[in-house]
Amino acid sequence: MGKIVHYPEEIKWEAVNLRKNGMTYKMIQEKLGIKHKRQIQNWVKWYENGETYRFSQGIGKQYSYGKGLEELNEVEQLKARNKQLRIQVEILKKYQDIERGWSQKSF
Repeated sequence: MGKIVHYPEEIKWEAVNLRKNGMTYKMIQEKLGIKHKRQIQNWVKWYENGETYRFSQGIGKQYSYGKGLEELNEVEQLKARNKQLRIQVEILKKYQDIERGWSQKSF
């Protein structure tokens, strides 16, 4: 297992800006000394999803549910809560389908 690298917020913003300006992931990696292309892809995805508060979170803290909500405006907080509730509904529907399958097998 490799060593975990923490990139400063400035590097994350620079990588996103370079990508927006058309640079390839490989070029950005070489220019900024970033180990993995996937890291840059994550930062770009966070930027596109309006989750830029994640840039300032430390290692192991880059998750959206339960972190950073106080930094979001009311609309973003409601969107995050809505997303959480939709996921819960999906899980409950899947559980109901599984239960239905069990009850049909017992006949």
